[in-house]
Amino acid sequence: MRYLGFSLRSNLFVAPMAGVTDRPFRQLCKKMGAGLAVSEMVTSNSLLYGSAKTRRRASHDGEAAPIAVQIAGADPEMMASAARYNVDRGAQIIDINMGCPARKVCNALAGSALLRDEPLVGRILEAVVGAARDTPVTLKIRTGWDAAHRNALSILKIAEQAGVRALAVHGRTRACGYAGPAEYATIAAVKAAARIPVIANGDIDSPEKARQVLDATGADALMIGRAAQGRPWLFREIGHYLATGERLPPPRAGEIRDILLAHLEDLYAFYGLDTGVRVARKHISWYTKGLTGSAAFRQRMNGLPDAAGQRRAIHEFFSSLAGRDERPIHAPAGDSDLGGLAA
Repeated sequence: MRYLGFSLRSNLFVAPMAGVTDRPFRQLCKKMGAGLAVSEMVTSNSLLYGSAKTRRRASHDGEAAPIAVQIAGADPEMMASAARYNVDRGAQIIDINMGCPARKVCNALAGSALLRDEPLVGRILEAVVGAARDTPVTLKIRTGWDAAHRNALSILKIAEQAGVRALAVHGRTRACGYAGPAEYATIAAVKAAARIPVIANGDIDSPEKARQVLDATGADALMIGRAAQGRPWLFREIGHYLATGERLPPPRAGEIRDILLAHLEDLYAFYGLDTGVRVARKHISWYTKGLTGSAAFRQRMNGLPDAAGQRRAIHEFFSSLAGRDERPIHAPAGDSDLGGLAA
């Protein structure tokens, strides 16, 4: 796929997720078939540029191009400064967060809270596009603030006028959070009106659902978030299904073990052992979901204090599954209904 001048291996994108889409996770998803992986959002507050957390989020050493960095904030000048800062440090795409529904983000009038103030949206987009110079700027939004204020089409027009090069739409309003089925009809309407690429996001948790969402919305690409947690091979499965119409079998327990252990080593190296062990716990929980005995294993895992203990416990757990042809069973990330758009 050609996207913003880059040649991507697929039209499957990793959604930016705070505390999840760090460099190790992005690299793993790209290895598993994702065409693009957007970083965790980076603050536009210049006072925080020197913090260890912000430096880690802006770290892209060894990461395959294109490097996409998401920035968040509500002040046009600060957002412009954040764009320049990240471009100077290797960002090849600047993505603007106007889709996060988290209270701590929206209470600062950032994220999806910005959708309530269209003039401010325009000022932010113009400031960032100008500051990024030749680096393409993209935007992630929701369908609106609430059911009475779905203004994704208006935001599309503002974005295009400002020079934004692509738009990702999560098929829910800010008020919905992650509850209820995603509304793909709004994404379809945005795509029909758009002169720029549109990426569909929300509840894409299986190869079949990916095909349905592409057909229902006409989107240029799909963005996958929560469903890939502990399941990075989902990109491989979707890519194969879209290309052939055939479903790959889920990975066996032995392959899951190997992917998980390699992921943990990257986390330990990236964060350091102390922080890496803490970060690893949630990933271990996601990877083992649906496997026999995983609930008791996860409870024990959360009490292990070091990397050696985590490695040993993982080997023991997966050894107990040997010979069972055990494969994970994952619950869907959301309702399979296509929000009224299915035929």
